[in-house]
Amino acid sequence: MSDQALQELANYLAEKQPEAVMGSTITRGELTVEVSLAHLLDFVEFLKLDRNCAFSTLVDVTAVDYPGRERRFDLVWHFLSMYQNQRIRLKAALRENEMAPSIVSIHPSANWFEREVFDMFGILFTGHPDLRRILTDYGFRGHPLRKDFPTTGYVELRYDEALKRVVYEPVKLVQEYRQFDFMSPWEGAQYVLPGDEKADQAKEAQK
Repeated sequence: MSDQALQELANYLAEKQPEAVMGSTITRGELTVEVSLAHLLDFVEFLKLDRNCAFSTLVDVTAVDYPGRERRFDLVWHFLSMYQNQRIRLKAALRENEMAPSIVSIHPSANWFEREVFDMFGILFTGHPDLRRILTDYGFRGHPLRKDFPTTGYVELRYDEALKRVVYEPVKLVQEYRQFDFMSPWEGAQYVLPGDEKADQAKEAQK
């Protein structure tokens, strides 16, 4: 899809849904529209039913975590119009404890997508029919895709033969946790891997 066609679509959406559209950008042949959460449902329904849009397929719902921002999360929706041969990305920023409206009533396939976002990021969706964890256990602590979630996690699980069930225990590392920077994990090997030259460059820069 050409940038001109995407710009025409962006202008059309801004004209028809001025309260919902807060801005738009076109990057690498992709249209991203910033939307207001307060008007999200009306806008998503418009995208689906309007003949010039016909974005009838929900491809994905996800989020991005920016811990340093006041509005910590970007909630992201991807839609496809097979009728117009177009794709569109919606994006809305929200605070850590702010809830987003569920679009399950418009796109039933959003059910599991929104559950995954809740599970991984802790974002709550109002109006969701069954908002519970989907990838982790129901008693799981934290939300793994938040930037402040520890890489090792909080607990580990194993099957206990004596108890005949899965048990949770605090994480115990069998060796010191390694933090890799620009150095190759194969440092000291007799052969050179792509990227190893960065270590020599860094040493030269420190002299």
